[in-house]
Amino acid sequence: MKYFLFIFLYFFAVTGVIGQNAQNQIQTQSNLAFQYYNARDFERAAPLLQQVYELTKNSTYFKYYLDCLIQMEKYDEAVQKIQSEIKGQKPEKPELFVNWGYILKVQKKVEESKQKYERALALVLPNRNEYALLSNAFLQWQEYEYAKQTYLKGEQIMGPGIFDYELARVYSYLRDYDNMMEKYLDMVKQDEKQLPRVQSGLSSSMRLDIDDEMLDIFREQVLKRIQANPEVIGYNRLLIWFFLQENKFSAALRQSIALDKRTGQEDAQIIQLGYMALNNKKYDDAQKAFEYLIGKGKENPFYAQSFALKIHSSYLHFTNELSGNWEEGEKIAAQFKEGLEFLGINVTTLNLVQEYAHLLAFYLDESDEAIDFLKRTLEIPSLKPEEWGRLKTEMADIYIYDDDPWEATLIYSQVIDGNKTNALGDDVKLKKAKLGYYLGNFSWAKAQLDVLKASTSKLTANDAMEMSLMIGNNLNLDTTAIPLTMFARADLLFFQNKNTEAMVILDGLTKTYPHHSLVDDILYRKAKIEIEQQDYATAAQHLEQIVSEFSYDLLGDDATFMLAELYNYNLGQQEKAKDLYKEILTRYPAVFLSKNRVKNTGNCA
Repeated sequence: MKYFLFIFLYFFAVTGVIGQNAQNQIQTQSNLAFQYYNARDFERAAPLLQQVYELTKNSTYFKYYLDCLIQMEKYDEAVQKIQSEIKGQKPEKPELFVNWGYILKVQKKVEESKQKYERALALVLPNRNEYALLSNAFLQWQEYEYAKQTYLKGEQIMGPGIFDYELARVYSYLRDYDNMMEKYLDMVKQDEKQLPRVQSGLSSSMRLDIDDEMLDIFREQVLKRIQANPEVIGYNRLLIWFFLQENKFSAALRQSIALDKRTGQEDAQIIQLGYMALNNKKYDDAQKAFEYLIGKGKENPFYAQSFALKIHSSYLHFTNELSGNWEEGEKIAAQFKEGLEFLGINVTTLNLVQEYAHLLAFYLDESDEAIDFLKRTLEIPSLKPEEWGRLKTEMADIYIYDDDPWEATLIYSQVIDGNKTNALGDDVKLKKAKLGYYLGNFSWAKAQLDVLKASTSKLTANDAMEMSLMIGNNLNLDTTAIPLTMFARADLLFFQNKNTEAMVILDGLTKTYPHHSLVDDILYRKAKIEIEQQDYATAAQHLEQIVSEFSYDLLGDDATFMLAELYNYNLGQQEKAKDLYKEILTRYPAVFLSKNRVKNTGNCA
């Protein structure tokens, strides 16, 4: 018995090793074959693909092998190989006739090609998988019309609706958007759980629809279905989804509220809509969403969250678009005070605490009150080092605003010591290095920035690298540090929200040193100040000058991105924004990958 067991285990082990070796060989040959194929070296790719197909009998390898022969115009050899495969298989595989038909089509033998395609359709067995295999064979050669005929035949034999999703995809390839929408809407009517699948399919179609042909068809058909079948809630949800793809938040919110009054189950959708509007700087729409949820009463599970988000939205609206309006700032401060009294000062409201303190100091010139408020908040028991550090960092920023850099330096150092193992530590090191730069300690600041270039936070590392390069470039080119000192002073004033004073220094720099290497940096800072003051047209002029004259320099990518954002969100010129986003993707791809700065450009697509 032991002998036989040993033989069995030995055989099993040897078989496993042989099988693994064969698998490794297939993988190696396959990888090499596709390397040659992608490099259009079809002479080398073809024999490898043939060998892999012989080992696996996987039709995908056979298709690529045939394509190599077609690319080399070895049509007779390709046909012979297909005929050999047909003879060796019973029953005959329809997809082989599709391959044969395509080779004939390439040779412009249209009638003969049609006969082979028809033969494939005649051979397909009445089985769902068989129809899918045949249709995919047609799709591989972009024979969309025959793929459609395959599924239509399947519906005739197996029943209507069975291939709705597959037909919708094929109609999309054919740009037959009317029939595509009919199929997708039928799916939603049959089962609302199909909605995510339908939305995914429609998203793909929208990306392919470069001429925006399907948008009006979509809207028209969905509205017709809603009128004809008001009981199908899925149609309403699909329309809301569509409005969100177009960034039409007001329309989406109206529909969501109307639907919620029918179902009472749309709270999660509405708060998500509010988040999306906020990310797209549609502050009025965001606040309406949060106000609606607040209006449903304290028993609503989203009440407290909506209450906090409404304050946050008001703060962002003010700081981004209304910062010059003192009365509005006072109103927002009153909202914070009321909100924090209701929500309480605890770890869940630290973001609001930080924003309130920043508003008091930087916009309402009440830095003493802001610091006292932060000190009281720091007395919350059991604050984690990062939570404590965020509050202390805001306090240090306020001390800089209040022209007390030494106290700010001390607090920054405390935060760094308490947050050596998380990202906040590096973020505050960057702030401390910037403070040294503001004060004119350029060599020290650059040394700190050079260390931070290795930060685990990509954003911190990128900012450190850019600032280090800016300091290094402008120190090395000058016998004196006067221009850089003036520029650093302007940067400090800009940080302190003293934009008018900062602009005076920047204008003086431009006049005194018109050809200095800081010219593009000065234009970039001016653009930021104009954006703060809502003069978007002037900001765009400064950025356009950087893009046209200094695109090769350090700020080329940043200026292009900021200009695209201005056109997209503030100047209503989405086509210009679209062109700039495309330029960033091709010329500065690292902008998106390293900084993750684009939240949603759907309204430009």
